[in-house]
Amino acid sequence: MTDTIRILPTAPHHRAAWDRLYAGYAEFYRVTQTPEMRDRVWSWLHDPGHEVKGLVAELDGTPVGIAHYRPFARPLSASTGCFLDDIFVDPAARGRRVADALILHLGAMAKDRGWSVVRWITADDNYRGRGVYDRLAKRTTWITYDHTP
Repeated sequence: MTDTIRILPTAPHHRAAWDRLYAGYAEFYRVTQTPEMRDRVWSWLHDPGHEVKGLVAELDGTPVGIAHYRPFARPLSASTGCFLDDIFVDPAARGRRVADALILHLGAMAKDRGWSVVRWITADDNYRGRGVYDRLAKRTTWITYDHTP
């Protein structure tokens, strides 16, 4: 039997699965995240005026992946891009092309909206994720910096 992957906008009925998946994402990156923090992000996903939007990947009807994205201005190219902030697939569903489906769906959305690029970052030691990303996208030479105010 072939897996059926559906990509959907994050909806209220996804809350429990989204919460579990987003907590797994935070754990993967060793980020301390509270339920209040997840409540805030969840509220952003359902606020039409907020820039952050979400997708859920369902595998045979079960939510197994999430992605959060937002448009961003690209002044140098006078265009708008899409930044993929977070992507996570339940470890039990990995290897079934769920991440591929999320990224390719986002790419199709970007094309439809006239966005010039879908961009994301990942940890250097995220070898499994990087294997997927190397198949689907071009690695850049840009180095990321964080300045904490």
